[in-house]
Amino acid sequence: MHLLDDVALLFGRLFMAALFLPSGIQKATNISGITGMLASKGLPYPSTLAILAVIVEIAAPVALILGIASRLTAILLIGFTVVATLTAHAYWQMPEAAQAAQQIQFFKNLAVIGGLLFYFASGPGAISLERQVGHRS
Repeated sequence: MHLLDDVALLFGRLFMAALFLPSGIQKATNISGITGMLASKGLPYPSTLAILAVIVEIAAPVALILGIASRLTAILLIGFTVVATLTAHAYWQMPEAAQAAQQIQFFKNLAVIGGLLFYFASGPGAISLERQVGHRS
């Protein structure tokens, strides 16, 4: 791999982390609001799911930034994004006035999932702790 590839992977990880980390911090500061939103969607165990969402949205971006546990991180974020997309951005179930905005969010999340699949396949690159310690998870 060339240096430019490794720099691109580093920036890709940082940009992906920038999407998830602020959301995780916001959820952590308003856990009751997230719990209520999950309950209103009819999801089981909303308190547990809210805590899991906070953990994933904070721990996984940190792992992205550091470039550790790349495959596990990708799987966790893909799973989180699939659930979030289907519960919060199911535009076809929303009032017509909200459909256009939610459709954009839905397809943006599909693109994020695509990026995470690339990360799963490529790994974090040479500019990462995972590569420095010499193994890939």
